[in-house]
Amino acid sequence: MTSPGTLVRTNDHDAARAVVTPVPAPSRGGVQWPAWLRPSRPDRSTARSAPGPKDIRWWVGVVWLVLSALLVGFVAHVTLVGTLQHARSQFALYQELRTELALATAPLGQLDVNKVLVPDGTAVGLITIERLGISEVFVQGSTGEVLTAGPGHRRDTVMPGQAGTSIVMGRQATYGGPFGSLWQVVPGDKIEVLTGQGTSTFSVLSVRQEGDPLPEPLEPGEGRLELITADGIPLAPSGALHVDATLVSKTFETPAPVFTSAVLDPAEFAMAPDPGQLFVAFFWLQWLVIAALALRWVRSRWGRWQTWIIAVPVLLALGAAF
Repeated sequence: MTSPGTLVRTNDHDAARAVVTPVPAPSRGGVQWPAWLRPSRPDRSTARSAPGPKDIRWWVGVVWLVLSALLVGFVAHVTLVGTLQHARSQFALYQELRTELALATAPLGQLDVNKVLVPDGTAVGLITIERLGISEVFVQGSTGEVLTAGPGHRRDTVMPGQAGTSIVMGRQATYGGPFGSLWQVVPGDKIEVLTGQGTSTFSVLSVRQEGDPLPEPLEPGEGRLELITADGIPLAPSGALHVDATLVSKTFETPAPVFTSAVLDPAEFAMAPDPGQLFVAFFWLQWLVIAALALRWVRSRWGRWQTWIIAVPVLLALGAAF
């Protein structure tokens, strides 16, 4: 009987030759596992170390994380986050408008019942285009930030139903895209608008794009509604789409204006950029880059899958916020 690890010499027909055969030592418990079941140990001499901040691969990974988070977050925002945010905003605005109508405190012009300027974002009416399934509470103001809650009334124009032209703007695609189907209206379609003065009915006169002839000027006492949204491919607009509708119901009393378009912020006009949003975008982009740097550093200490469990929700949230 040989001890574990003893070399056994066996002779064949050729006495001059000998074969040395190693005898494997029995494993614990007396069970010898096959070689294909034994865990393989990596050769540490040939293993590549994880890249660090001094390695170009490390920074490529950071850039890849930032760009991926921006792309996936943008898609998530357009398809889900923005839609949910729009639905929540519309629910809150509807409750606000209903309360103001019941208390007869809904704004009727540029000033509220206390003779102060109506704050941006205040619910001022409900616009309905039944054929297109549009029913949206619109608010005072038309900057990019205000339009995230729903359509916005340009502050220098009269309220819908009053003498003059009232302008209401709405987004085409993002934040629920309340005016995304506006291009489908045809002359003769009916538009109803509910404000603090009652319900006004408009008949669509024309649908025009940039460069098309303007409608005829209004006669004294006549009212008109102009709806504006982006024209062209969603998220890649080629200009503004205008829907002109003539007031066919009675004209409500029109309060005297206290300011004109000359004092409006440039961001309140159609298709104008909102500089105020640039700082917000820079703020979230800064945190996105910081998060990508931190996750790349953590990956070298936690491991790949542990890091991704933390990275996915963080990067998606920051990408959507941006």
